[in-house]
Amino acid sequence: MNLLSVELVSKRYGERLLFGDISFGIHKGQKTALVAKNGTGKSSLLKIIAGLEPPDSGNVTVRNGITVGYLEQSPIIDPTKTILENILHSNDPKLQVLMQYENAIEENNYENIEKLLPLMEQHQLWDAESKVTSILGALNLTRVNRLADKLSGGEQKRIALAGLIFANPDLIILDEPTNHLDLDMVEWLEQYLSGANQSILMVTHDRYFLENVCEHILEIDNEQLYSYDGNFTYYLTKKSERISNEETSIEKAKNVFRKELDWIRRQPKARTTKSKARVDAFDDVKKDASKRIDKSEIAIDFKSDRLGNKILELHNVGKSFEDKTLFKNFNYKFLKGDKVGIAGKNGAGKTTLVNIILERLQPDTGKVVIGETVKIGVYEQKGLEMKKDQRVLEVLTEIAEVIEEKEGKVVDAARLLEKFLFTRKDQHKKTSTLSGGERRRLYLVSVLMGNPNFLILDEPTNDLDILTLNILEDYLKNFDGCVLLITHDRYLLDKVVDHTFIFEGDATIKDYVGKYTEYRASKKQLKSVAPPKQEKETKENPKAQEKNKLSYKEKLEFEELDKLVPKMEEQKEKLNQEISSGELSVEDLQNKVKELGKLTEEIDEKSMRWLELAELYQP
Repeated sequence: MNLLSVELVSKRYGERLLFGDISFGIHKGQKTALVAKNGTGKSSLLKIIAGLEPPDSGNVTVRNGITVGYLEQSPIIDPTKTILENILHSNDPKLQVLMQYENAIEENNYENIEKLLPLMEQHQLWDAESKVTSILGALNLTRVNRLADKLSGGEQKRIALAGLIFANPDLIILDEPTNHLDLDMVEWLEQYLSGANQSILMVTHDRYFLENVCEHILEIDNEQLYSYDGNFTYYLTKKSERISNEETSIEKAKNVFRKELDWIRRQPKARTTKSKARVDAFDDVKKDASKRIDKSEIAIDFKSDRLGNKILELHNVGKSFEDKTLFKNFNYKFLKGDKVGIAGKNGAGKTTLVNIILERLQPDTGKVVIGETVKIGVYEQKGLEMKKDQRVLEVLTEIAEVIEEKEGKVVDAARLLEKFLFTRKDQHKKTSTLSGGERRRLYLVSVLMGNPNFLILDEPTNDLDILTLNILEDYLKNFDGCVLLITHDRYLLDKVVDHTFIFEGDATIKDYVGKYTEYRASKKQLKSVAPPKQEKETKENPKAQEKNKLSYKEKLEFEELDKLVPKMEEQKEKLNQEISSGELSVEDLQNKVKELGKLTEEIDEKSMRWLELAELYQP
């Protein structure tokens, strides 16, 4: 069943044609990705389909009774409402009850909880409560009763995403849904969308996400739309075949064109009926022979300054904010050619570590030593600050008029911009007219123009198209200097970095050698390993080793807790299922909620004790 039909839709941006007369449909349950270069109209097409922007021509038809949900790249939520109100955003009395219940849970207001239990039972809201709790937990949305007036762009994106998932529309339209999500959230969303029954149309630069969720690809290329019934790998293969076939067809058309052109030049002015038909057909041949396949690619061949022996060293670095310790006693010495990834949950301290390295923050303990030859280039989430009415070319000429490339050639700013797919005409555009991806591309060239030998990249994949990401990936792999890469893009991590600093929220930073996806796959099997310094002290000091051993009684306690806590977790899950079943009386429901609260406290207490003993346990 076709839920959505796009018929002969065209759109211009100023004088530029983004796409012309494109048509396609989205079927029930179909999961489709839209792929194209930056600035070719991906976001514009999504807005047209969502009804937020009119096409210049053509029609978009949504089947009667079908609900559509749209997640923008940078959604703006209502600052006068709480986080929960923005997620539920409904005047439905049932959802108002659910909202009051969630607020009571967050405030640990057991009196209100007991008052609301009969209403929750009456309106059969336990499934909805379970769903909203799951979404809030997965997207790390806490203190949901606070006003949304001072939230970051990332928090607003997560709130808008939570609201969309909770609303459960028939057709979900997503514009870069993984931006501002940490890796745990990306994997949760990937799993959720893969198993969802809804139809999905998305734009994403995340290649693993695209590969695992979508089975249908639409591509805008040279103002035309191409359709591929398969995943991302299938699309890459078939696109290559398409371009090869087009090149063959164009070459054949050129051969025919040359023959027909020679024939026309030799013909007398007086035409027969037969020759007139051949002349008319010549126009079609000329059109086919004049086609061009756009093979323009970004060319990154900057020369980086030489690095000395001392690069960047972190000695016992630690940082806390209020009562939260982000990391402590972190040591690392960068070597030539190091490609290091940084991964972890939002708020774990990734950006804090980078700010300490950049000397924007002082560590609470330890120090950072930077070598004299180190020249750091920084690419940040906030992007490049551009002056009002500044033109593209002016952004670069303010940094430098010329730059030296690897081969020793010197190129000026205009030629450099052409290598980053900004035509001479584009270079005189005002930066305010650029798409999000074009602004990011301009930012990237401005960073690399400084010839850095140590690159720090904070979420460089946001808003960049897949073509640009492939070229950036190759550049980083072959970069002579060091790279420190913060990203939620698992594909980029796997392809570029040698090892990863893992922030797991336990105040330690673990250096994992290997691909990030290998770490995720083996995470459950990984055991805690003491820092090298502590291991050395233990071997050299038998008394210290004796001190770290558990007593016989503590060992028995640890082994008992190791069995007990999982059983308590199973009991907790069973209670949650009973509470959510809707089959309990009000009195039984109240008792179960109290029992759940008490059990949760016991689990927390025993888990903390297990962790204390686990640090000393030696089998």
